[in-house]
Amino acid sequence: MARLKLFLPLMIFAALALLFWRGLYLNPQKLPSELLDKPVPEFSLPKVRNEAEIMERKDLPSQPYLLNVWATWCPPCRVEHPYLNKLAQDGVPIIGVNLRDDPADVEKWLDTMHDPYRFSVADREGRLYLDLGATGAPETFLVDAEGVIRCRHVSVVDERVWLTKLKPLYERLQEQPWDDFASELPDSLLDSCR
Repeated sequence: MARLKLFLPLMIFAALALLFWRGLYLNPQKLPSELLDKPVPEFSLPKVRNEAEIMERKDLPSQPYLLNVWATWCPPCRVEHPYLNKLAQDGVPIIGVNLRDDPADVEKWLDTMHDPYRFSVADREGRLYLDLGATGAPETFLVDAEGVIRCRHVSVVDERVWLTKLKPLYERLQEQPWDDFASELPDSLLDSCR
């Protein structure tokens, strides 16, 4: 028994090392989202540019839109931002969820890099982020006109992601409700949203 106690720390270390090694090979883009086909969670958060104005779920657009989790401290967000500006110029509504950021940094970012968001809420505690089931930043959700999350994309939205994954769904959602066409979608497209 005394000998077993000597090896106990080594066995615990080996078990933890195995778990961490396995975690290295998990792809966050393949992690399922619990909120797919469910409404955007309730929230009550201040706007980033006007903290006196509190936004809630009822203030979200009643048309298909992108819900984008972003932060000034996030390098991939800096890569993604110019493409979001292009999408906004093309008329795609984008709502921002600014994650745990300093208000002065946010103002400077949006003034310097332009503001693609119809509005962006300040999620300083990360509560909405957690309620969305987000796993990092940037992360983008495609939401239908009824406020239901239909697709999730982890990482940068760029031209390839927009054209092959989000735009086909966004355009169909503008024409008809999800239930009218979801069964016609290729499994590969649906799987890329999960």
